[in-house]
Amino acid sequence: MERAGPGDWWRVRRLEDGVTWIDEPHIREFYRCNVWHVRGRDGDMLVDSGMGVVSLRDWVPLVTERPVQAVASHTHFDHIGCHHEFDCRLCHGAEAEMMRNPTRAATLADPYVTDEIFTAMPPLPYASVTYQVKAAPATRLLWDGDVVDLGDRQFEVIHTPGHSPGGIALWEAATGILFSGDIVYDGELIEDTYHANAADYHRSMVRLYDLPVRVVHGGHFPSYGRARHRQIIGDWLKAKEKA
Repeated sequence: MERAGPGDWWRVRRLEDGVTWIDEPHIREFYRCNVWHVRGRDGDMLVDSGMGVVSLRDWVPLVTERPVQAVASHTHFDHIGCHHEFDCRLCHGAEAEMMRNPTRAATLADPYVTDEIFTAMPPLPYASVTYQVKAAPATRLLWDGDVVDLGDRQFEVIHTPGHSPGGIALWEAATGILFSGDIVYDGELIEDTYHANAADYHRSMVRLYDLPVRVVHGGHFPSYGRARHRQIIGDWLKAKEKA
């Protein structure tokens, strides 16, 4: 398989509401994490940081222009790979140990990271068999109800366990924007990780169902609006009731 150059690794798309969508197009869509950059008055917020096989800071200048709070929606390999590049790192307290000690098993690099998740390989010296997320201990632990404050924008932390113990969503009530992480997005949801919990997952979905969202920016796949949000969760809940 051919290798991509570092300058071609990241894709950057500016959306509305001061939100920029950053991703890694050479990773197959199912495994490809969405990285969200949010502009604020006093500083910026980064939600997740990709796989870490090419530097985010070196190749996406946007993330270095102003002070940034790098938030982990959760600590699987595809979401925290570049967190070590940032001085201000936030995650839920339930997954702080995974930020400190991101083993291949804990971050799900085992079994997911193989050459088959790529359409073009990362630049040398990358090798899937030796891939490892770098330690990035949190500088702030987040809990349910906490706020990530950008000065003129406030994002409430909603603890959404189920996919993982410390999964979080970030909710901006003033704009109706929800960054949902991996608890819900418009694609196949992963409910069988080693630390997934079915009862927690159900409670998290019920909690998010009635949230008056305008747009949902998930951890994977494209963003969507309120009607689709209710459809995805509603269908999921109905399926669980029938099971």
